[in-house]
Amino acid sequence: MSAVRYRVLMIAPTSFFSDYGCHIRIAQEAHELNRRGHTVLIATYHNGDNVDNLDVVRSWDVPWIKRTLVGSSRHKLYLDVALSWRVLRAAWEFKPDIIHAHLHEGGLIGAILKRIIGKPLIFDYQGSMTAEMIDHHFLSGSDATLYKPLYALETWINRQADMVLTSSENARTMLIDEFAHPAPNVTTIADGIDTSYFAPQQPDEVIRAGLGIPAGRRIVVYLGLLAPYQGTNMLIECIPHVIAAVPDAHFLIMGYPDPESYRKYAESLGVASYVTLPGRIRYLDSHRYLGLGHLAVAPKMSRSEGSGKIPQYMALGLPVITFDSAVSRQYLGDSGIYARYADREDLAQRIIDTLNDASLRSAVGAQNRQLAQHHHSIAHIGPALEDVYAAVSRSASTTR
Repeated sequence: MSAVRYRVLMIAPTSFFSDYGCHIRIAQEAHELNRRGHTVLIATYHNGDNVDNLDVVRSWDVPWIKRTLVGSSRHKLYLDVALSWRVLRAAWEFKPDIIHAHLHEGGLIGAILKRIIGKPLIFDYQGSMTAEMIDHHFLSGSDATLYKPLYALETWINRQADMVLTSSENARTMLIDEFAHPAPNVTTIADGIDTSYFAPQQPDEVIRAGLGIPAGRRIVVYLGLLAPYQGTNMLIECIPHVIAAVPDAHFLIMGYPDPESYRKYAESLGVASYVTLPGRIRYLDSHRYLGLGHLAVAPKMSRSEGSGKIPQYMALGLPVITFDSAVSRQYLGDSGIYARYADREDLAQRIIDTLNDASLRSAVGAQNRQLAQHHHSIAHIGPALEDVYAAVSRSASTTR
């Protein structure tokens, strides 16, 4: 444990806390730093849930926005202005040793704050800003008028940080190769999981019955954002093929936003009785819902982001079916069950084969549990962050 105690101002330009990957990473980092004796203050938007044992300050209230904002949104233009003022006030009162910014909007606010207070900036890179805008159809890659200046802004933000953190080696490689980011200034701290909390368990029949899932169904679970770039549409489109081969299969697809539109999509495909879309599931309850699964799916289409749901699945001892990508292979290695990238027919076939092979599910699930315990435990996060903070603090002191 570090002998130095840091005061860390985290900038989170999002509706913290909400139950999905980016927010889970922020909360895990803050909890681990607090546990190791550091002091963390999180500055975030006006809306979002409070989290026990985390200190949070919020920007001024915007009464017409109560919903959680996911991904790119025009509303963020003024929400980030409001957050910037809150960050300045927080910095004045809190007097941080380290600025730790999340997402590119946070990186931009952090870059300005760094110049004002002269403290090191850590940028927690959770995917390409321009790639996310394309994924969310906020921007077209062919629209050079907007794409080129936004790409230049993204590159500039990346370079303002004393150190960039990525959640995967794939993201680190992309930063170095595609954005020409200096290799010594980017390091990987992978998402972690509390393997004592997320652990193999017997299915909770009360939860299953409450969800209305008939007894005896073999359940495929998914938990995360519902969006085309997350593979949700493609997963729904797989269901008729799976049901034709495995009539007792059932899909428990958990998350938000707008689960109702996906219920209607399932109805249009004639498979509504084989799909349950309960909406948002609290992170602290998620292990009980995922524990209903015979297997888990992670059909994410984005190549620029991590996939923090995969370690959760692994820790629960579930076999994981995912598209073959560098990020998925970093988590799963040889124990992953891989479908050809963006191939819905192959995804459906991998689900069918795995549902029909109990011995494969048992063997791969046990291997995933071991990998999660040995390589994806949350315990690595605190020491890794301390090493980064110490390095940038030393560098800052030598340049004064």
